[in-house]
Amino acid sequence: MELKSFKIGKHTIEKPIIQGGMGVGISWDQLAGNVSLEGGLGVISAVGTGVYKNRKFAHKVVKNRPHSEINFYSKDALINIFENARKICGDRPLACNVLYAQSGYNQTVQDACEAGADMIITGAGLPLTMPEAVKDYPEVALIPIVSTAKALRILCRRWKKTHNRLPDAVIVEGPLSGGHQGFKYDECFLPENQLEEILPPVIEEAKNWGSMPVIAAGGVWSHDDIVKMIELGADAVQMGTRFIGTIECDASQVMKEMIISAGEEDIKLFKSPVGYPARGVKSELHANIEAGTAPKVACISNCVAPCNRGEEAKIVGYCIADRLSDAYDGIKESGLFFTGANGYKLNEIITVKELMEKLVNGETN
Repeated sequence: MELKSFKIGKHTIEKPIIQGGMGVGISWDQLAGNVSLEGGLGVISAVGTGVYKNRKFAHKVVKNRPHSEINFYSKDALINIFENARKICGDRPLACNVLYAQSGYNQTVQDACEAGADMIITGAGLPLTMPEAVKDYPEVALIPIVSTAKALRILCRRWKKTHNRLPDAVIVEGPLSGGHQGFKYDECFLPENQLEEILPPVIEEAKNWGSMPVIAAGGVWSHDDIVKMIELGADAVQMGTRFIGTIECDASQVMKEMIISAGEEDIKLFKSPVGYPARGVKSELHANIEAGTAPKVACISNCVAPCNRGEEAKIVGYCIADRLSDAYDGIKESGLFFTGANGYKLNEIITVKELMEKLVNGETN
C-alpha cells in the first residue's frame, strides 16, 4: 500500500505518520524538527521544558528542580525549542503536545501558540475546555486524544455548544502506548479496549461531525501496522516509542540504552501520581520504591494538578516530575523510563530519515 498524505485543518502532512509527544526531553527540537523535515508531523512536548539546556530557562531552581509550574513548564524554553525546531524543518507543520492534567493548562497552550505551534494535541484527561485556551489563536488546529467513541461524542457536543468549534482531527489511543493510559489498570488488558477494537467506533462517530481525520495510536510499530490501521479506516498513525530509537531523539543515551536492553517482561504498567496507570521499563527506581528507599517526595515543581501538590506522589512512592527529569539527565538509578508495550523490539539507533523510510516503504532487514 502506498501511504498517502492527509490534511489537518489547513496543513498537509506529506506522510501519514505523527510522532508522539513525549515529555521531559524526549521529543523536543531535534526529534520534532527532523520528523517534520522528513514529511511526518513532528510534535514538541510542552512537559518539563524547564529542564531544557540544563535549566537555563527556569528562572528559579531548587535542588536542581524547576520551582513551581511556571518554571517546570517554561515559556521561554518552549519558545527556544520551537525556534530551534524551525531551523531544522522550516515552515513545515509542527505540533505541540500539552497535557490536560498539567498545572496551568490554558497558559501553556497559549504559550505554545505564541511559540509558533500549528496544532495543539491534548490528552491525559478529556479536554472539554481546549477551545477556550486557543480563543486568541483561531488558526491553530486542535487535536484531542480519546479512547472511546463516547468520549469523542461528549467532547464534540461540548465544543459545539460552548465555542461552535469541532476538532480538526482526533487521535484514538489504545492501551499499548507508553506513558499514561486512557484506561484504568485492569481495563488496559481487556480485548474490547485494544486499538483495533476501539478505532472503528471512533471513526464512525467522527463521521457524525463532518470529515475530521482519525489518527490511530498505541502500539503501532511497523510499516505493516500502519497499513493495518489505514485499512481499518484511520487516516494516519501516531508513533512514540519507535522514535526513541533515533539519533535525533532528545532523550539521554541512558534512556535509549535502557529501552534497547529491556525484555518484554521488563515493560510494565505502574501506578502514577496522575491517577492513571503509566507504562515504562521496570528499573532500579521501582525496586527502591518497593524497598522504601526511593528518593523522598518534595513536590518542588507542582507538575500535574491531579497529584494535589505531592499528596498522590507520596501514595505511589515517587514524584513523576523529578523521576522523568532524572531520566532526561541520564541518571539510571532514579530515572523513570517510559516506553510503549513494544519497546522491547527496539534494537538499534538510526536516523529519523532512515526510520521514516522503513515506516513508509517497509522493513528490509
